[in-house]
Amino acid sequence: MKPKTLSRTLPVATFEAVYQLLQQMAELPGAIWLADDAIADSPHLENSSQRFAAVVSDRFSALLRGNLLDESAKNGLKHSEKNLNSQLNVQLTFDPGAIANFLSPLADKLAEITPAPKRQIDLRALKQAIKNLQPNSAFLQSEFTLNLLDILAVNASQNSRQPLHTQTEIKGKSAAPKLIDPETLKRQISEAVNQLQIASPCISFCQPVEDALQQQLAQERLLNQVTTQIRQSLELPVILSKAVSRVREFLEVDRLLIYQFEKVPAPHKGELAKEIPAAVSGSGEIKENSDSYLYLGRVTYEALASDAISSLLNFSEDAQCFIDGVIDREKYRKGLTLCVADVEKTYSSQPCFLELMRRAKVRAKLLVPIVVQDELWGLLIAHQCSVCEWEESKKTFLRQIAEHLAIAIYQAELYAEVQQQKRTSEQRVIERTQELRDALVAAQSASLAKSEFLAAMSHELRTPLTCVIGISDTLLRWSYGKVGSKQVPMQKQRQYLQTIRDSGDHLLELINDILDLSQVEAGKAVLKISEFSLSKLASQSLHALKEKAAAKGVELVQEQRIKQECDRFTADPRRLRQILFNLLGNAIKFTPEGGRVILRVWVTEDKNRTPAGRQPGTAPAGSTAVFQIKDTGIGIREDQRSLLFQKFQQLDSPYRREYGGTGLGLALTKQLVELHGGAIEVNSTVDVGSTFTVFIPIQTLTKDESTKFKYEKSNSSLPLHSSSLRGSLVLVEEDEETAMLICDILTAAGLQVVWMIEGSAAVEQIELLQPNAVIVDMRLPGMNGCEIIYQLRQKPATENIKILALSANEIPADRISLVTAGANDCLAKPIEPEQLLDKIISLMAGIGNG
Repeated sequence: MKPKTLSRTLPVATFEAVYQLLQQMAELPGAIWLADDAIADSPHLENSSQRFAAVVSDRFSALLRGNLLDESAKNGLKHSEKNLNSQLNVQLTFDPGAIANFLSPLADKLAEITPAPKRQIDLRALKQAIKNLQPNSAFLQSEFTLNLLDILAVNASQNSRQPLHTQTEIKGKSAAPKLIDPETLKRQISEAVNQLQIASPCISFCQPVEDALQQQLAQERLLNQVTTQIRQSLELPVILSKAVSRVREFLEVDRLLIYQFEKVPAPHKGELAKEIPAAVSGSGEIKENSDSYLYLGRVTYEALASDAISSLLNFSEDAQCFIDGVIDREKYRKGLTLCVADVEKTYSSQPCFLELMRRAKVRAKLLVPIVVQDELWGLLIAHQCSVCEWEESKKTFLRQIAEHLAIAIYQAELYAEVQQQKRTSEQRVIERTQELRDALVAAQSASLAKSEFLAAMSHELRTPLTCVIGISDTLLRWSYGKVGSKQVPMQKQRQYLQTIRDSGDHLLELINDILDLSQVEAGKAVLKISEFSLSKLASQSLHALKEKAAAKGVELVQEQRIKQECDRFTADPRRLRQILFNLLGNAIKFTPEGGRVILRVWVTEDKNRTPAGRQPGTAPAGSTAVFQIKDTGIGIREDQRSLLFQKFQQLDSPYRREYGGTGLGLALTKQLVELHGGAIEVNSTVDVGSTFTVFIPIQTLTKDESTKFKYEKSNSSLPLHSSSLRGSLVLVEEDEETAMLICDILTAAGLQVVWMIEGSAAVEQIELLQPNAVIVDMRLPGMNGCEIIYQLRQKPATENIKILALSANEIPADRISLVTAGANDCLAKPIEPEQLLDKIISLMAGIGNG
């Protein structure tokens, strides 16, 4: 029997019923109908004893053929009563190959007929449909099969009755056959289809046909069940396990399994030779893939006919057995179906793989690939423990199952990917929500900190301002020291003036802290790197706070641990002094009377980076200056240390209300330390004391800054605030208060100062006076400071004069000459007496910038 072909002897009536059923199927959209009556008029196609009907479409195709066995009926009309009882050898096939083999020559012959047959046939469409023949739709095949079974059942019921003699037979053989009109024939066929009783005497006649159709119907039903399972569930393990179990029962094989491939990264070539000799590739050889991945397989799903059959679940074949091309991935990826009737014969030349088959008790196997999105996902394998000739129907059925499983796998992978994306999105939403909550908390904390800051600043700013205003008002009412007839003692006047000065210093300190912190956080703070003496910096810092400590009753101690050869250090001395002031000031503030504050300074060297020939007395590259401030104060609780370096934060303690403060000192200190690339540490014990340790790495001195402090090195004996300066100096300043301050400071230092307000007349006066130095404010009405400096540099008499520029902001050392049009140095407002004297000493000694 040919594949998918049913061959039986049936009456003409039954043939006509099947014929009509096929004609109904030809009403499908796009279907092409071709039958013997369509070409009956052609004299070139002579075979009147053969009947056929074919329907061809993309969803359903079938071919019905019948050869008359009654010789007397060959010359009669088709639709006579006698012919209805005649017998035909009927063949019904759904095989695309058999249909194409029959219709292709017929289409070629029809194309050669001239003139064309009366019933027009679209030969081009017919040939194209023949080329594109596909297996039938499971749904349409099932419907057709059920209707066909009904027709065959009616035929069997009619054959079981006693034969009736027609009028034609009574009249004799010579009588012409009586014609039956089409309406009568249609009614007889309809009546035959509606009869459903099958007589037992003729069961043997239709039993083979019915068995074949029932088997095909069962296949279609199982395919529908698998499809329904795929649609109802996206749980891949459930789909695959149920499908394997049902398909094994239907095929009646001993074992059915799924061999799944796993894509893993390939090891390095050295490891590849040791661990896995090769990977299964398209050529069947074991080698590393070009994309650096290996494909390793194992049995993931299995169904057994009985417990006596050994299980292969999780079995993974040895890669050594694939070297002879047992698994050809590329061919399987293209849809190869492997059918082995006897493994002993097929794999006789591959002993390793044959031994694997023997251990698994496999004698015959049927293998179809599961291809998902043009990638070989796995293999669907049926095993028999005995020699087996695999039927074509089983091969086709297993291929269809593999195609449905591929769809299920792809859907499950898409579902898993969607679920993963959903989980990722949910996690991102959670993280984003947490970030928003954290930002809200941070904003609320910042708002609270601002409120606390404003409350603290209102107190810190009002207190010194109240002192300044109140005492100034008192002095004014005393009218230059007199209130009525009373004389104000000189000591009292000095105390008032000192209070005003201290209050002004405190206000300036607060404002400077706020400005410095804002500049550092905005990234606008610039370090003014220079070389200085560490020991001198420490001594000056302690000296500046000596009076404050004495008033508090706190002892200040300096433990000098600096070697003489490492005393010279490179960093920003003003910022370091600010760091020490903040730390020492806090230590004094929170140390009770009778306590002690110790300042230790030393230098650690990185011997691996120390150059062979360094300058004497200078810290080598890679060195770190360490400042340690230890006190015997109240200490800091462990839970409050995280608040130490936060802005506007003050620790809760009995000293908070007593001393107040803005909470900016330590925050600014940490920022300045980190600006140097350093670190700050704190260790504290409640009621014992605290220790702050600052690490400042040595900085790189630029070329423009290398000469800035030569005067201090070569003239270390000169005091910082010298009162022995000699010479004249011209000050060009519009603001009276600033000018009076500068004049008082420089006059007290021994200089003769000439103050000029108008910048337009200053150039001629300076050229006439020939002073030792000139101080010019950059912001002047009319002719500004840059124009004055530029004109002075253009005149031969003043081109080399030393000029100090006064600016509102600090200017980097390497940009002073450019920004000020040629000044030697720059001093930022507000004026600090010490800084002013330092600048003037440098200028008067002839060591300026530029």
